[in-house]
Amino acid sequence: MKLAPARFWPRFLKQRLPKSLWGRALLIIVLPVALMQVAVTWAFFDAHWETTTARLSDDLAGDIAWVTRAYEDDPKPVIMRGLAERAEKVMNLSVVLQPGQKLPTSRRWAPFRLGDRTLHHALTDHLEEPFWFDTTRYPASIDIRVQTPQGVLRFIAPRERAFATRGHIFILWLGVATVLLTAVAILFIRNQVRAIERLASAAEAFGRGAEVPEFKPYGAKEVRQAASAFLDMRERIQRHLEQRTALLASVSHDLRTPLTRLKLELALAEPSARIDEMKRDLAEMEHMIDEYLAFARGQAGEGLERIEVRGLLEGVAEGARRTGAAVEVAAEPELEADVRPNGLKRALSNLVMNAAAHGRRVELAARALPSGGLEITVDDDGPGIPPERYEEAFKPFSRLDEARNQNTKGVGLGLAIARDVARGHGGDVTLERSELGGLRAVVRLPQ
Repeated sequence: MKLAPARFWPRFLKQRLPKSLWGRALLIIVLPVALMQVAVTWAFFDAHWETTTARLSDDLAGDIAWVTRAYEDDPKPVIMRGLAERAEKVMNLSVVLQPGQKLPTSRRWAPFRLGDRTLHHALTDHLEEPFWFDTTRYPASIDIRVQTPQGVLRFIAPRERAFATRGHIFILWLGVATVLLTAVAILFIRNQVRAIERLASAAEAFGRGAEVPEFKPYGAKEVRQAASAFLDMRERIQRHLEQRTALLASVSHDLRTPLTRLKLELALAEPSARIDEMKRDLAEMEHMIDEYLAFARGQAGEGLERIEVRGLLEGVAEGARRTGAAVEVAAEPELEADVRPNGLKRALSNLVMNAAAHGRRVELAARALPSGGLEITVDDDGPGIPPERYEEAFKPFSRLDEARNQNTKGVGLGLAIARDVARGHGGDVTLERSELGGLRAVVRLPQ
C-alpha cells in the first residue's frame, strides 16, 4: 500500500532525524546556520559575483572585438604593431598574430564552469569570427584566440579582466565562520547534553540498586531542577524501602515466634497420624510465610558484586540436587557479571525448582550476549505452558495447574520473584518453548 504524499514526507523525515538529544540539538543549531550560509552564498554569486563577472567579461570581449575589427579593416604589419602596443598600454592585453594558424579543435573547461559560460556568452555577443579560449592553462591569465583570414589573433588577458577573482576569499571566510560557529555550538551543546546523560546514567544505576554518591546536579537550570527532583525521589524511595524492610523484619519475627512454639509443642507431643498432619500443615505455613516475605522484601539492602557465573549456577544446581532434582550446568568458567548474588541465586533457584517440579530433566546454562550482557536459561522436559499463558504465569499467586503437574508446595510466587529480581538488575525474564520439549525460562541481564 502506497502512502499519500502528505503522510509520506513527515514519516520519511522522522525516520531519518537523529534519535539522540545530542544529534537533535546539534541539528537545531547547525541546520539554520548552514541554510543561512547557503542563502548568503547564493545571494553573493547571484547579485555580486555573477553580475560583476558578466560585466568584466563583456568589457574584455568588447576590447577583443575592437582590436580584431581594427586589424581586419587594415591588415598590415604596421597596423598590427600599433594595435598591439595600444592594447598593451591601454587595455592590458597581450596581442600576437599567428599567420596561417588555425584555432585548436579541443577545449578544456574549468571545474567551475560559470565563469567559462559567462565569457563564452560575452565573446559570442561581440565577435562574428570563430574564437577559442582556455581559462585553465595559466593560473593568472586567459588565453583567447580569434580566427581571421590572415591567421589567428592570440590574446593573453589577466584573469581579473574577465572574472571577479575575490569570490573565493569570500567563500573561504564564510566557510571559516561556519566552522567556528559549529565548533562553538558543539562545545556548548555537548556540555548541556552531558548533564542530561549523567542524570540518565544515575537514574539507570539507581534502578539497578547501585549507589551513585558522586552524582551532583549541574548544567542548565531546567536540568539542575530535574536532577534535584531525582535526588529527592531517590531519598524518598530509599526511606520507603528501609521502612518496609524494618516492618518485614518485625513481621517475620512476630510470626516465627508462635510458629516456633507450635513446632516445639508438636515435637513434644505423642506421635500420631493427626500430629503428622499438623506438622505438615505447619511446615507448609512456614514455607508460605517465607515466600510472602521474600516476594515483599525483594532485593533490599544488597549491592552489586562481581562474581563468577558458573560458581553461582553450580550452587543453585547443588541446592536443587539435594531435593532429588537432576540438574545439568553449562557455562564458561571465565564468565563473570556484576549482580546481586543472593537475589539472583534466589531467582534462579525458583526457576530451577519450578522446572524440577514439572519435569524429570533440568538444564541450567549461561552465555555472554554479543551486546555485552548475560543470558541464563533454565530448560525442562515437562508438559510446558501454552504460549498465550506465558505472561499470566508471572502474575503473583498464579497457579497454572492444568498446564503443569500440580505443585502442592508452591504458592505461585516463584516466577514473580524471579522476574522482580531480573528487572531489578535492569533485565527481564521471559518464557518460551524448550528444545527439551517443556518450558524454557530465559533470564537476560544487561552489562
